[in-house]
Amino acid sequence: MLADTDLATLYQRPAELARRLIQFDTTNPPGNEAACVTFIREALAAAGIESTLLARDPGRPNLIARLPGRGEAPPLLLQGHVDVVTTEHQDWTHPPFAGIVADGFLWGRGALDMKGGVAMLVAAFLRAKAEGAALPGDVILCVLADEEAGGDYGARFLVERHPELFAGVRYALGELGGFSFTLGGRRFYPIMVGEKQSCVVRATVRGPGGHGSLALRGGAAAKLGRFLTRLDRRRLPVHVTPAARAMITALADALPRPTGLVLRRALNPRLTNRVLDLLGERGALFDPLLHHTANATIVRGGEKNNVIPSEITVELDGRMLPGFSADGFLGELRALAGPDVAFEIIHHDPNPAVPDLSLFSMLADVLRAADPGGIPIPLLLAGVTDGRFFSRLGIQTYGFLPMRLPDGWNFTSLLHAADERIPVEALAFGTDAIYQAMRRYGGMGSRP
Repeated sequence: MLADTDLATLYQRPAELARRLIQFDTTNPPGNEAACVTFIREALAAAGIESTLLARDPGRPNLIARLPGRGEAPPLLLQGHVDVVTTEHQDWTHPPFAGIVADGFLWGRGALDMKGGVAMLVAAFLRAKAEGAALPGDVILCVLADEEAGGDYGARFLVERHPELFAGVRYALGELGGFSFTLGGRRFYPIMVGEKQSCVVRATVRGPGGHGSLALRGGAAAKLGRFLTRLDRRRLPVHVTPAARAMITALADALPRPTGLVLRRALNPRLTNRVLDLLGERGALFDPLLHHTANATIVRGGEKNNVIPSEITVELDGRMLPGFSADGFLGELRALAGPDVAFEIIHHDPNPAVPDLSLFSMLADVLRAADPGGIPIPLLLAGVTDGRFFSRLGIQTYGFLPMRLPDGWNFTSLLHAADERIPVEALAFGTDAIYQAMRRYGGMGSRP
């Protein structure tokens, strides 16, 4: 264990803080976040910051702490989760929970998603306390459990059971944005302003069943095969949302004319799919930002190998663009599948249709100051985060965990993958950017 004096100055070493967090195995399920959250609580206590633990399950607590501000701006929320996904059946260069520093990187599960980000948030929070920063408004730190398995023990629990903790909050900083990537010789920093909606759907196909020795045609398995083939080969209809338009327009404006002109044409629904095909692998990045998507994840059917099943179900991981209804999404699936497939919604988490961009210009200015060669742009996230729960309280989450990454380094390919790692220097970069945002919050612009 670190001594209290070491804990109190841990904010000066965000890579060390991230390394310690990685060393707690918080694979979800089952989560077991208590020891990791307690460590953060001890670091806050060593700095003289009180915190509260709230939990649906005692072994899976969430931490809340608050720094007082001058009252010139609404409270600002910093939120991040410490649970991680499994490492099972993955081949790692270094043990995933050892927190090894090698080749300029910190290796381990959660380095990117999102113990590295939590380390930045906590370090910036501790720095503000240590330096007596004059914060425009209160800053609330919220360390969460259970993001990777739906948030029932984390953000959803807090929003539904303890909404008073977030009274007056309009904006939050969290995952997933601020990482740099290079396109057309320019370095961009996407700041997440919106995310897709999670919509889990069950598709059911039925057909004649019978003995496995029969030459049966038109069974449930055949119908399912036709549906999955259509789902694989065809896109759902094009939709250009405000967040996608803001993101693609900002990219197109900054790119050299031929590339920028082609990308801008993706905003014309009549040309979208042709442009995406023309862009190849790069087009694949924008594809889910302009369409709802549905991927088959769990198939159930049959009980014996000599009995042809009369019913098969497949669960679809649906991701809807913001602002659209689940009924409309099902309508698109029915149009693609035809009459042989019945659909029902298992779970749906809605998101706001139009993001509040009031904080964007200030966050962009912070990144320009940190990296004058960088170009901040809005980001529509193809996935979902805990921000969807905080949005129920009228809180706009910005994905803002800044990382200046090596050119050509593929950030997204390491998320949930083997050899997840983060450049050590990126942790210091992000911590300072978050700290500057905390200090500048309140002097907000209104346009991206």
